[in-house]
Amino acid sequence: MADNRFTKPGGGDEQPPPAAIAQAIADISEKTSVLIREEIELAKAEVVEKMKSLVVGIAAGVAASVFIIVGLYFSLHGLALLSWYEWFPDGQYFWGYFVVAGVLILLGVIAGYLAAKFVKKAQNPAPTMAIREAQLIKETLTASSPEKKD
Repeated sequence: MADNRFTKPGGGDEQPPPAAIAQAIADISEKTSVLIREEIELAKAEVVEKMKSLVVGIAAGVAASVFIIVGLYFSLHGLALLSWYEWFPDGQYFWGYFVVAGVLILLGVIAGYLAAKFVKKAQNPAPTMAIREAQLIKETLTASSPEKKD
């Protein structure tokens, strides 16, 4: 049998004093409010982290779009110079445009991949860790007999 300070040596139970009950209720109330505040802070931190990831993904997507558009522009410009070269073979200006276009398209592909990765990571901004913790707390509070973990 558990050692209880309100148990008489003879085995009968003595009622706890009202001050002890009031103190226990106050302690429970204080600890519950602290626990709820910590869960709210956890949820806020989780949503902020996911939103930062989403913003980075959007920025990478915009960068990818700019690189692709500029790369396509240089490709078209290079094709224009290539056609000029075919008719007037004085110089080979187009190769520089194709190199720049290739580098820009490569940067666009990399930025697009990173954008997709960041957006996929932040796809669900729900605070899953905070929700899981709240469910564990609810299970603990509604359990009929708490189990001791060693």
